Amino acid sequence: MTVRGTANKTLALLALAVVSGSYTYSHAQGGAGMGLTMLGAFGGFIVAMVLCFKRTWAPGLAPVYALLEGLFLGGITALYSARTGGIVFQAVALTFGTMFALLAAYQCGFIRATEKFKLGIFAATGGIAVLYLVSMVLGFFHVQIPGIFGSWMVGIGFSLVVVVIAALNLVLDFDMIEQGARSGAPKYMEWYGAFGLMVTLVWLYLEILRLLAKLKDNR
Repeated sequence: MTVRGTANKTLALLALAVVSGSYTYSHAQGGAGMGLTMLGAFGGFIVAMVLCFKRTWAPGLAPVYALLEGLFLGGITALYSARTGGIVFQAVALTFGTMFALLAAYQCGFIRATEKFKLGIFAATGGIAVLYLVSMVLGFFHVQIPGIFGSWMVGIGFSLVVVVIAALNLVLDFDMIEQGARSGAPKYMEWYGAFGLMVTLVWLYLEILRLLAKLKDNR
């Protein structure tokens, strides 16, 4: 495993996601677009769960994950584009801008993935995941958690916190890739590292989209 190899594979996964996402985006109007979006959402989740337990399958499944997530992101992007206009370009720019800024800070030693840092980010990420899961379950009973998903200040503040946590997960990805390269991890870990980075970028992009939509609705 090398850092350069992981970077190249990350670019390949992003390219696959852009290709499939463009297809869904262009077919967003109608049942076909919704079907592709749902396929990408559920298919991507299943593939991600498999990869969490079967890292050796990453060379084959990471590209599949990228294609499925592209289908999902294309549909979601089309929905936000129709609803809020020009925030999509801003979300893409902020997502990659955040990644490169954190990568520069990590390489310069301004931020490090210490054990306390990792524990804090793991705990915060887990808390957000539980909150989203509870919200999803309550949604089946037409019950919403008040405030945090709205466009008022509480909701904007919550989304801002989630964006920060999602962004800091990138530091954990950088550290995992660097440590894997230093320790001579197997070559398939390049694909797994690229997959992990892709998961975080997808989450960050979606959260930035949500934050920008709230800010626009609050004007």
